[in-house]
Amino acid sequence: MTHPPEPIWRQAVAGAQMLFVAFGALVLMPLITGMDPNVALFTAGIGTLLFQLVTKRQVPVFVASSFAFIAPILYAKTNFGLPAVLGAIMASGAVYMLLSAAVRLKGTGFIDKLLPPVVIAPVIMCIGLALSPTAVNMAMGKSGDGANQLIAYPTAMLISMSALVTTLAVATLGRGLFRLVPILAGIIVGCSLAVILGQVSTEAIALAPWFAPPAFVAPEFHLGAILFMLPVALAPAIEHIGGIIAIGSVTGQNYIKQPGLHRTLLGDGLATTTAGMLGGPPNTTYAEVTGAVMLTKNYNPKIMTWAAVIAMALAFIGKFGAALQSIPVPVMGGILCLLFGSIAVVGLNTLIRNQVDLSEARNLIIVSVTLVFGIGGMHIGSGDFALSGISLCAVIALLLNIILPGQEGWKTKLSPEDEEQTPLY
Repeated sequence: MTHPPEPIWRQAVAGAQMLFVAFGALVLMPLITGMDPNVALFTAGIGTLLFQLVTKRQVPVFVASSFAFIAPILYAKTNFGLPAVLGAIMASGAVYMLLSAAVRLKGTGFIDKLLPPVVIAPVIMCIGLALSPTAVNMAMGKSGDGANQLIAYPTAMLISMSALVTTLAVATLGRGLFRLVPILAGIIVGCSLAVILGQVSTEAIALAPWFAPPAFVAPEFHLGAILFMLPVALAPAIEHIGGIIAIGSVTGQNYIKQPGLHRTLLGDGLATTTAGMLGGPPNTTYAEVTGAVMLTKNYNPKIMTWAAVIAMALAFIGKFGAALQSIPVPVMGGILCLLFGSIAVVGLNTLIRNQVDLSEARNLIIVSVTLVFGIGGMHIGSGDFALSGISLCAVIALLLNIILPGQEGWKTKLSPEDEEQTPLY
């Protein structure tokens, strides 16, 4: 697809606009997981440039922090440490690269058989629902695990609910580009109220230098962390495919064929592996930016180059990073009450959109067991070979899909009479 010549300054402005749309979610994910937001900005920028390089600068997408990895990162960081988490993130990127090679050799059909909606949907639902206690604790002014009360409950609720209501209002009532930045609007309102209530410390911002390189962290490879993280990469891989199809429908191009799904998966994998190598969170294509592309009708991939360059430049402003890290916990908690629920709804919508029949015993078993294992926090194994929570439910869903007879559902489909009597409903 050829693009008409466009002045450099207009490309730069359009790129800054795309970064503005992605910004709220981009920095929120590392703030939740305790990573450096400046590193996340840098790795989102370099990841987008790598994606463009691999896809021959044909796809107008921006890649940045993936929310699907929040739960496993929080768990793995507590049990293995940040360097081990980064090694596991690099391994997750390698999963994308292996899928890329498989798609190039066998086509896309095998993905539908290995990872059908009945497998992916409950895993995505678990990712959102398993995180809900963290969101609620933070909204009430506690630490994510609920162990410590960081801000008094009444004050925290006032701040968090203001941030949440603002996010909801902008998402539903906003117009134009403003509608695409509900997270950023929620952060601004929540932080403004927190400043008024004296809950924001500016000391770290004052002490921080204007120019400072991001706090890069070197990865370490720990088998336990890698085994824990790898299964989670399956859901974002499917999310990636959906994202590429979505941007294709916006621009009128078939990116699955040209430049090819194998190239977009490889680009995403390289972006994620590079992020782990430098200390950043795993990357994924951003639906918010796809929405902005649709609204502005600016399909030129060069604007994403500018968005990437601006993100990398912001990463070197020390005071900017210090300001981001001073965002109070209730502000993030209020917004997360919506975001984590939205992740679960994406999984539910996957079941509905693909018309997965839950009256079929096979489908019912896969979804039921996956949800209970993922949300309930089931734990299997010990030491380096332990799996639990999201990672375990992803593996279980995959295995049940392979083991249970009838790829399209058991022939012994439940009759209406059985449905009324079965205790599974």
